[in-house]
Amino acid sequence: MRAFFLRWSIRVAYVLLLALLFGASGYYAFSNFVRRGSIAAPDVIGLDLAESAELLGERGLKARHLTDEDRFDDAVPAGRVVQQRPRAGTLMKRGGELRVILSRGKQLATVPDLTGQALQVALTELAAVGLQLGRRGSVFWNGGEPGTVVHQSPSGGAEVDRSTPIDVLVAAGDPDDTFVMPDLVYRRADSVRPRFEALGFRFGSVKYEPYEGVEPGTILRHTPLAGHPLRRRDAISLVVAVAPDRPS
Repeated sequence: MRAFFLRWSIRVAYVLLLALLFGASGYYAFSNFVRRGSIAAPDVIGLDLAESAELLGERGLKARHLTDEDRFDDAVPAGRVVQQRPRAGTLMKRGGELRVILSRGKQLATVPDLTGQALQVALTELAAVGLQLGRRGSVFWNGGEPGTVVHQSPSGGAEVDRSTPIDVLVAAGDPDDTFVMPDLVYRRADSVRPRFEALGFRFGSVKYEPYEGVEPGTILRHTPLAGHPLRRRDAISLVVAVAPDRPS
């Protein structure tokens, strides 16, 4: 009886082994058949449309340009492939389409004409088209309203890359004009100073003093004092609050 079960077990194991071998060989044959009809997508990033079509054609594939998805790109020149679908290395059926998106190149901006504009208005106009202010200088300009732009580079209407800084010269007015010094105490130094400098005024010493009860950066004292005469050639000195040291 034991010998019978042993022979039966051997036959079952033999049948299972044959089934496993046939299954593995069938899977290999099917997989090989599928692979013979497939090819890895080549990398066409950086090629133009004609070069991409030629490379794909050599591999039995086609290029399809997704014109509605073309986009600006700072790194890839205009007319070159910036993205492909599917990605390089993906298996594709022969005769299949590889979709490509082309770069429109760097996005340019038209420089607005800033002449005659107040500096703050000029900054707003630059920001609206994605540009930034570059170097800023002051010059005494006959007929120029103090604080307004009298010259810019590049000039208005120029097409430039969005990373191009726009340099301006701002009218400083007559240095002998006399004004009344406003009260700047308890105002923020970082907001006051740019406004005064845009109008041609200059600053001298800025000292910092620990002071409780006010926000750091607040003006505590200044000279000239409020109500005193102020000319553009005069230097404005500030004492600005900083947080007091805490005992450890």
